[in-house]
Amino acid sequence: MAVDTECNKMLIRNLLDWYDASARALPWRVPPGAADRADPYRVWLSEIMLQQTTVAAAAPYYARFLALWPTVEALAGADDADVMREWAGLGYYARARNLLAAARQVTAIGAFPGTASGLRALPGIGPYTASAIAAIAFGEQAVVIDANIERVTSRLLALPDALPSGRPGLEAALAPLVPADRPGDFAQALMDVGATICTPRTPRCLACPLRTGCRAHAAGTAEAFPVKAARRARPLKHGTAWWVEHGGAVALVRRPPRGLLGGMLALPASEWSTKALTALPFEGNWRIAPETVRHGFTHFELHLQVALVDAPARLNSIGGLDILWAPRDAVSTAGLPTLFARAARIAAACSTEAPLPETA
Repeated sequence: MAVDTECNKMLIRNLLDWYDASARALPWRVPPGAADRADPYRVWLSEIMLQQTTVAAAAPYYARFLALWPTVEALAGADDADVMREWAGLGYYARARNLLAAARQVTAIGAFPGTASGLRALPGIGPYTASAIAAIAFGEQAVVIDANIERVTSRLLALPDALPSGRPGLEAALAPLVPADRPGDFAQALMDVGATICTPRTPRCLACPLRTGCRAHAAGTAEAFPVKAARRARPLKHGTAWWVEHGGAVALVRRPPRGLLGGMLALPASEWSTKALTALPFEGNWRIAPETVRHGFTHFELHLQVALVDAPARLNSIGGLDILWAPRDAVSTAGLPTLFARAARIAAACSTEAPLPETA
C-alpha cells in the first residue's frame, strides 16, 4: 500500500524540515546540514553497539571505545581480552567478537565497503545495519528499518500485516519515500520521530511532522500498529555459578570463544539445562546462596544459583577451563558480563568478608 507521489514529496519535506530543526544530538551523529559526511567507522561502531541496546546505555561505551581505539585500524590491532573487558555489561557478546573480526577484515581490505551489499559481507552486519551505514556514511538510497522506523512506517501507512513476517511488505512500502539526496538524514529523522514522538504508547501525534499523511492517526488507531505476531513463551533453563575462594583470591575462567558470553571472563559455572539441578565441580564444604540470578537471553530465561566454597588449594582448572585467580577486591572491576557480575555480588554478600562494590 502506498501514498501518491505529491503526498510523498510533502511528507519527505515535512520530515526533513522537522529533522533540520529538531534532530537529536548524538555523539556518533553528524548534524543535518554539515558539510562532511559521517565517518563510516563511527557509524559502524555506534550501530553495532545499538543492536538490542538503548542510546543511553550505548553512549558511554561508544565514548570509551573511541578513546581507546579511535580508528578501525586501532581496533583491529586491539587485544581480544581488552575489547571483551570494555564491552562487559553491554550484553549480546557475540557483537564484540564480530566487531573485532569486522575491524580486522576492513583493515585488511583497506576501507569499509561503500554499499549495503558490500557491508553485508562483514561479520555481525545484517540487513538493517548494512543499510544504515550505507545510507548515513555513504549516501546510498537504502531502505533503513529499525524498531522505531518500523513503528512509524506501520502507522503512517496503516500496514495490516503482522511483524516480523510482514517486514518485506513494510520495506516495499517505505522504499518510494527514501530521497536520493538525503537518505541518511531521512533514516535518522524517522528514528528520531519514533524515539521522541511516535512512541509505542501514547504517541504525540499533534507534534508529528508526518501527521497530515498518517493513516493510523486519521483513523485514531495509532496504538494498534505495528501489528505484532503472538510471542512464544521462552523456555526456562537452570545453572550454577561457582564462587571458589582461596587465600583471598577468586577463581575466574575465560569462557570458550563460541557460544553465549563467548570469550568473556566469568565465574566458572555448570552447563545450563532445563532441569533444576545443583551441579558442583568437586567435593567440598559448599554453600548455596539464598538469592538466585534471573537473567533473560533472547531465546530463553536463565535462573542461575550461586554455590560457594573455600578451596584447600589453588586449582589449575575447573569445569575443563583454566583458572585465572583474581584478588577478591578486583573481581568487581574484572569486566565480568552482567550475569556473572550479579552472581559475584551475591556470592560476596554471603561470605564473611565485605561485599563487593556495585558496578554499572
